[in-house]
Amino acid sequence: MRFHQAITFLPMDDIVSLSVASDELGYSGIYLSDHLFNPLVLESRYTYSEAPDGAPFWEKETAWPDPMCVISALSSVTTELTFTTGVYVAPVRDLITVAKTVGTAAVLSGNRVRLGVGVGWCKEEYLQTGQDFHNRGKRLDEMIPALRSLWSGGWVEHHGTYYDVPTCQMNPSPTEPIPFIGGGDSDAALRRAATLCDGWVNTGAVSPDEAFGQVGRLRDALKRAGRDQGSFSVYVAVRAYPDLDLYRRLEDAGVTDLLCAPWMAVEAMDGDTPESVHRARLVLCEQFAEHVIVPMS
Repeated sequence: MRFHQAITFLPMDDIVSLSVASDELGYSGIYLSDHLFNPLVLESRYTYSEAPDGAPFWEKETAWPDPMCVISALSSVTTELTFTTGVYVAPVRDLITVAKTVGTAAVLSGNRVRLGVGVGWCKEEYLQTGQDFHNRGKRLDEMIPALRSLWSGGWVEHHGTYYDVPTCQMNPSPTEPIPFIGGGDSDAALRRAATLCDGWVNTGAVSPDEAFGQVGRLRDALKRAGRDQGSFSVYVAVRAYPDLDLYRRLEDAGVTDLLCAPWMAVEAMDGDTPESVHRARLVLCEQFAEHVIVPMS
């Protein structure tokens, strides 16, 4: 099982040093989230909200750095880490912009990008980028093979229902295929992952029972698509304390990649400095590597 350090909500000043430490400690990758901006007035309901009004659980001032910028920066100071987006809202952007930014990040990182994709939930973002919110799922279904074509090198073209790209070159081109990781646990998301992608990731941490249930539904979707798991990657975030027995049972069930964030367990107290909090986070990451990653290797 591979372990990926989720850095969503990690202070910007800590991203580089914690990622470097993760590379040295044996974490397999970094996991990044994606939003374009925080609307002051939000009418869209967050899919996984537990609030009566559907509001997301994070603060309106939360930082959402562009994941491809972060990947490009982190790849220059690490050697082994892969970088998985969870999820990159590809259809909120136009096809060519996605192809250029993701492809360049893949080249700069030495083919370490794993593109987790999903349709998103925030209509306000779609309105600002001029993309159609209502057909975003169908557009993502077409965008995935279109991106594979645009990244294949040489003269390429794509002619589909939503995208029509004349013969062109997209340089630089990745020298290896960028794996697509389909995100989400709806029927449509599972179908997309099983039919079009190289892996799947659940959205948000769930209970162990829910995680096993999601993996079972994914297996059913793969079977309907005529695929076995094979090299198909299964990413899961579980809402539970670190537990080797649980992780081994998840691995036996087909989970290949676990999302974790041991640094989140640090609770800042009055008088703590940013430096002391950061050191405490690094200690927790070291302990997780010693007690979980090493035994699971």
